[in-house]
Amino acid sequence: MTARTLARDWADELVLLTQRALRREFRQVDGLLVGIVLPIAIMGAMVGVFGRAVDTGTTLAYVDYVTPAVMLLCAGYGAATTSIGITEDRLRGLTQRFMTLPIAGWGLPASQVTASVLRNVCTTGLAVVAALVLGFSPNADFGDWLLVLAVVAGYVVTVAWWSVVWGLLVRNVQASGAFSFAVLFLPYVSSAFVPVESLPGFLRGFAEYQPITPLVELLRGLLLGLPVADGTVWAVVAWLVGGSVVAVPLAAALFRRRARN
Repeated sequence: MTARTLARDWADELVLLTQRALRREFRQVDGLLVGIVLPIAIMGAMVGVFGRAVDTGTTLAYVDYVTPAVMLLCAGYGAATTSIGITEDRLRGLTQRFMTLPIAGWGLPASQVTASVLRNVCTTGLAVVAALVLGFSPNADFGDWLLVLAVVAGYVVTVAWWSVVWGLLVRNVQASGAFSFAVLFLPYVSSAFVPVESLPGFLRGFAEYQPITPLVELLRGLLLGLPVADGTVWAVVAWLVGGSVVAVPLAAALFRRRARN
């Protein structure tokens, strides 16, 4: 078997398994409703409830300030739920059954991550549409929007792979859902919704060095045409690439171990 044939077979496997993961997503009506309602509800709440109460320390309208944050919040929360599908497959014995078939061992978790990227990029798009309705005024050209898409997709990939790791570590579906709450919390302790300078000392130190802050700052710069602080791009690359480099082999090792149990 040539390398080209092997690569084509792997690609076909990934497509088929991703289709399976997406079909399961569409059959879960409650999950679909959350994916549709969440970005609209959060955007409306942030702008309508906190829009006039929060001093961002800038001349930006709050809807402009908060839109990149809501994009990441919704994308991250959706990606974190990947752990639930992984845990369900394992507890139902589907993981072991797939491992008996002539398919690559990484195919099942990779298909879950791919489906998560497709689903959550759409969810992020809903957040942008809601923001535009509420008065969001981006100042980005086509190239900037492509970079925004790349950043969001990279964030979803990284979170989804760590979600796979979590889903392979926990013992039940209820515990697997806890990961999404941790990811949902991170934007609130960053520069996502308020300036870092307004946070108390210990929270400020955490906010300055956690991954959401440079991600939000980069998205603001791209969407609104604002200057980006030195080192922000490299911080984003380091968090996303570094996170994936650690999570992917860890998920693969755990998957092989769990499949044998």
